[in-house]
Order: sequence, then structure tokens, then C-alpha cells
Amino acid sequence: MEDLLNTEIVNGTTVADVFTLEFMASVLGSVLAAILILIVGFAIGGWVRKRLVALGGQNPHLDDTLFSFLGNIARYIIVGFAFLFVLNTFGVQTTSVVAVIGAAGLAVGLALQGTLSNVAAGVMIIFFRPIKLGDFVEVNGKMGTVKDITLNYTELASVSNVQIIIPNSEVWGNTIENYSIYKTRRAEWTFGVGYGANLQQAEQIIKETIMADPRAHADPEPFIQVNNLNDSSVDFLVRVWCNSADFFQFQADMKRQVKEALDAGGIDIPFPTRTLVQVKE
Repeated sequence: MEDLLNTEIVNGTTVADVFTLEFMASVLGSVLAAILILIVGFAIGGWVRKRLVALGGQNPHLDDTLFSFLGNIARYIIVGFAFLFVLNTFGVQTTSVVAVIGAAGLAVGLALQGTLSNVAAGVMIIFFRPIKLGDFVEVNGKMGTVKDITLNYTELASVSNVQIIIPNSEVWGNTIENYSIYKTRRAEWTFGVGYGANLQQAEQIIKETIMADPRAHADPEPFIQVNNLNDSSVDFLVRVWCNSADFFQFQADMKRQVKEALDAGGIDIPFPTRTLVQVKE
């Protein structure tokens, strides 16, 4: 009977040949289906990513970095599902594959805690956007203009145009001072005059000098008051609003101009002195 099964011919083809052809056809069908699934998955993933990036570019108020990140995440998710469908096509139990991937992910996560903390912080920065490209910020004691925000680090360009790379965990976990958020800022100075000076005249000179500059804002009203009585000077605290873009230069210019105006008005600006008294026995 066994010899009959091995030698029996059906229309000129042995049973073993029939089984071989069926197996090859099944494998070929699975391979073609897998290729088709991958092609469709990559195509859909690429299309979704492009649509999300284009959506971010249509509105200038939306952050391009956020939509680029979302587009990449959507693309990876779609491609990942496509690979699961491919494995399922070949009869692989995807539940066990997912469990293995989860275990491997846990092991990798424990080994790369520092890197993953930067990635997690990068996701938070991109989603909540405490800073964005072009902002002038101070982070973790470093000041500069934001040039790039990735999942691992944030790049700043210092005032001297030096590249500063800060890990995202240090950006998200520290206090961020963003000087570009608001259009106006309040400049502040302390000017000291001698005790013998006419305080009303000194105050008038300081106010007129600063408010004569076109960068000074009359609204809100400037604040000029005697703030402190030092050992050798009477200190005026001065606060005036200006545009954020003018802040640093405006603050520096007023120090010199007020000094020159006080000198021209005969107002003494004291400085620490020491008097030596020689006593003869």
C-alpha cells in the first residue's frame, strides 16, 4: 500500500509532486501577500506623515516640530501593524511576538535609562512647547537662541554664537526663562546720587533722559523712586517698559546717558572713599 501511494500517478503527476506544488503555491502566496501588505503599509504610513507635516505647515501658529514628530510616530505605528500582519500571514502567533518585544523593550529600557529619560523629556517639550525654535532662553544656567529640538537634546546658539547642546532631561527638569514669549519687558536700573544732591532735580533728570529715548514706553507709567539710603549715596530705583527686542541695548545705553546727564546737571554720583587720619603722639 505504501509503495502504491509513493508511485501512484494522477494525470502523470505523483502525489508527492502534488503536495510539493501545493506547498510552493502556499508559500508563494504568503510571500506575495506579505510584500503587498508591506508596500501598502509603507505607502499609507508615508501618506499620513506627509499629511500631518503639511497640516502643521498650513498654519503659521502651529509648531512644525510637533507635527513632524506626530507624523513620524503615526508612520512607525502603521508600519509596525503592517509587520504584525505579515507575521500573521506566515502563521506566526503575534501575541507571543508582542510579549517577546515587550520583554526585550523592558531590558533595553533598563539599560538605557538616561537616554530614554531624554527621549521622554523631548516628547514633553515637543508636546507642551515651553520653548520653540527661535526663542531666546536661559536653561540650566545657559543662555542662547533655540536652534533645534530633537528627542534627545536641545541645541542653543549662545550670544557669542557658540553651539550649546543640553540633554532634554536637563531642559524639562530645570527652570526655563524664555525671553521671547512676551513682546514687552521691564528694564530696571539703580542710580546713586550724593546726599548733598537735590533729589527732585536728580529724579527729573533721570526721568527726562530715559523717557526721551524712543524705545521707552510711557504706558505702563515709568517707576522712579528713592529705594535705598546707602553709606555714601541715595539710590533711585528706575523701572521702564520697552520692547523685548530692544531690552539689552536699551538698558546698556541708558546707563551711560543718565550718567552723562547727571554730570551735566551738576549732580554728584558718589563712589566709595576712604579717609586716613594721622594722629601724632
